[in-house]
Amino acid sequence: MNRTDFQALAAKRATEAQVLLEAGCFDGAYYLAGYAVECALKSCIARQTREHDFPDKSLVNQMYTHNLDKLVGVAALQRDLEEASRGDPALAQRWALVKTWDEESRYRQYGEATARDMVEAVTAESSGVLKWLKTRW
Repeated sequence: MNRTDFQALAAKRATEAQVLLEAGCFDGAYYLAGYAVECALKSCIARQTREHDFPDKSLVNQMYTHNLDKLVGVAALQRDLEEASRGDPALAQRWALVKTWDEESRYRQYGEATARDMVEAVTAESSGVLKWLKTRW
C-alpha cells in the first residue's frame, strides 16, 4: 500500500464508522473510527519515505503496530500534536480519547455514547483528529 491508498482507506473507514453509528452498530463504529486514524497515521509515515531509499529496519519494525500513540511518534508528529493540543483544547481532549483505541477494540462491546464520542472525536470538522492528520499527510 502507498500513501494515497492509506488516505483513501482512512476516509472510507471514517465514513463507514459514521454509517454504522447511525445504524446502531456501535461496536463496529467504534472500531472503524479508530482504524481510520491508524490508516491516516500510516499515510503520514509513508510521506516520509523517499522513492528508491531503503528504509531503516528499526523504523520499519515500528511501523507495524496498531498503537496510535506509537504511530504518532513514528510519523514524527509528537511535537506537532503537543503544540496543536496546547492551542486547541478540543483537539487535546479528542486525541486523549482516540489514542485509547487498539486493535483489540474489535473484540469489545461499546455502548452508543462511547461509540458516538469516538466517531465524533475522529470525524469532527472542528478539532477532529482526522482533520488534523489530513493537514500532515
